[in-house]
Amino acid sequence: NVIRSSLSEKGYSKTRDIMKLNEFLGQLVGGEGVLGEWSYIFCLFGEPSKRSPWGWQLFGHHLALNCVFIEGQVIISPTFMGAEPNFADKGKYNGLRVFRDEERKGLDLMGSFSADQKTAALIANSMVGGDLPEGRRQLADGLHLGGAYQDNRIIPYEGLKGNLLSKKQNISLLDLVEEYLCFLPSESLKARMTEIETHLEDTHFCWIGSSKENEPFYYRIQSPVILIEFDHHAGVYLTNTEPQNFHVHTLVRTPNGNDYGIDLIRQHYARTKHE
Repeated sequence: NVIRSSLSEKGYSKTRDIMKLNEFLGQLVGGEGVLGEWSYIFCLFGEPSKRSPWGWQLFGHHLALNCVFIEGQVIISPTFMGAEPNFADKGKYNGLRVFRDEERKGLDLMGSFSADQKTAALIANSMVGGDLPEGRRQLADGLHLGGAYQDNRIIPYEGLKGNLLSKKQNISLLDLVEEYLCFLPSESLKARMTEIETHLEDTHFCWIGSSKENEPFYYRIQSPVILIEFDHHAGVYLTNTEPQNFHVHTLVRTPNGNDYGIDLIRQHYARTKHE
């Protein structure tokens, strides 16, 4: 109930879908004892309060949510979500699919670019390991630069800058960003989107791989206030040695010190007396 009450209806539903697909993976590979719908750890930090900061973490395979409450504000960052595979084609979850909108909206945005815009956005036109710079792809994180143990990593901007997008393209970019913030309750989502829109001209969008449907790709959205990465991943439990579009990893971070609400917590304690 704590998780359900903290998240939007869409965000909670997506979280549960990831958990269900984890069970489906366990059934595929004979790992039901480890890969299950409820194979996750929930931690509560502090005590629920309207005044003092508190939060919770939900952590497990293909799912890491960090939620913090500070004086009425809700911060859900960093988040990591993935699925291998990202759809179930049999069993009790037959027909369940995740990340369809993140894929489609990313492809639609890339497809809207002019030739010059595509050239600026494209970092590499192949996801194959041998076609990428040495060390660019990691076993666990794939092409993610903001993955595990990368809190507050300084990541150079790459790709097409927001001030070179048309008004329509900027609207599409914001729509794509909002897809990744679906966990937030409505008022918190509005405030977060306003913050992101303020930095729209300084937002960068980069792409690696094909821009054809059903082929693997990676993209990153990055500004002073948000980092989003989408990656089609190589197999971990399944057998594909190169990235395929049925294994997806996504992450969202808040650059410049506000993952886990750290900077807001610092500000809170700087102006509030606590025993």
